[in-house]
Amino acid sequence: MSQSLQLRYYAAAGIVAAVVLNLLLRTFVRLGGVFTTLLIAAAIAAGLALVFHWRTGRAPSNAERWRLTLLYGGVLGLLYLGLLGMMYLQDTPSPMGLFLFSLHYLCYPVLAWLAFSPRHGR
Repeated sequence: MSQSLQLRYYAAAGIVAAVVLNLLLRTFVRLGGVFTTLLIAAAIAAGLALVFHWRTGRAPSNAERWRLTLLYGGVLGLLYLGLLGMMYLQDTPSPMGLFLFSLHYLCYPVLAWLAFSPRHGR
């Protein structure tokens, strides 16, 4: 299987996991806040890194790390922009609300970037 195709599957799996875990933990378990976001983002990043290492037997190259982070973070960014648009339709968020919203989003690509670090794949 092509390496770029494989990275698309990893990114898609991470995005689906982010949506499902957020729905489950925030709706049914009633957890919220930055801690829940960090928990979900760390679990997804660790899971993706472990599966990548398990399937390939190596750490990702720098190009693979960039590509996966950009795919994963980019699509999640589009979903977050849609969510931000829905927030604007209800009421204009405050600057602090926008900051917290950005902080929630940035947890996902940053933790994925750190989890796919070459030093963790040895």
